[in-house]
Amino acid sequence: MSDPHLAVLDHAVQQTNLWLKNLGGLLHDDERHHAYSALRAVLHALRDRLPPESVVQLGAQFPLIVRGIYYEGWHLAGKPQRDRDVQSFLDHVARELPPNFPRDALGTTKAVFGLLWRELDPGETTKIIDLLPVPLKAWWPSAAAR
Repeated sequence: MSDPHLAVLDHAVQQTNLWLKNLGGLLHDDERHHAYSALRAVLHALRDRLPPESVVQLGAQFPLIVRGIYYEGWHLAGKPQRDRDVQSFLDHVARELPPNFPRDALGTTKAVFGLLWRELDPGETTKIIDLLPVPLKAWWPSAAAR
């Protein structure tokens, strides 16, 4: 008989691997570590620019392990960050990517936004998009535009 607690963890690992595989497809890169790095970098840049209650609402939609990646290193103080320009967002993503990452910060961001649009509830995701500066809204898939 299998332990139900371990089944939950097994499912969480499966969900995370599926997200990474799907993101790898959007990045046109089969290297799972690249998908992980991209997901982490963009989620952190997005998280740090949202009001705390929106951070929590977005995080609640993520699979268990992705939620842990999202909240890793998050500190409530000083959030959301006041910089609202796209270059500071891209700089944040680039700082979190490993050296010699095979994609630029903009392409990486667009791929992760595409994954989020595909995997999360569109109504809840639209609420997050509405909080972003107009130029960042344009980086989401065209289906997200209203």
